[in-house]
Amino acid sequence: MRFAALQSEYGQALRSRHPSLENVDSLVLVKRAGDKSERVFIHSEGALQVASYLGGFWKLFLVFYAVPAPVRDFLYRLFARYRYKLFGKYDSCLLPPPSVRSRFLDSG
Repeated sequence: MRFAALQSEYGQALRSRHPSLENVDSLVLVKRAGDKSERVFIHSEGALQVASYLGGFWKLFLVFYAVPAPVRDFLYRLFARYRYKLFGKYDSCLLPPPSVRSRFLDSG
């Protein structure tokens, strides 16, 4: 799994390929990036795809596929709105350790 900001060069190229992402300010998961079968997942669907990828304990969250997508997305946005109140917020972004920096597509 690799990471990039939607504001980055990679993110802008992704948005040009998928105009539906123009106003998305959320997690976006891309599968088979650059391939003809490239697919994007946003909001709760993206989060559940990540849980599936991670496996183990995280697969327990896949039970939420039983919840209709509009309800899941509402709950996802609600959680996103209050996540800093629940978990706190850093004054600046944390730098990834060198061992994982290569996973960031725009790390320079």
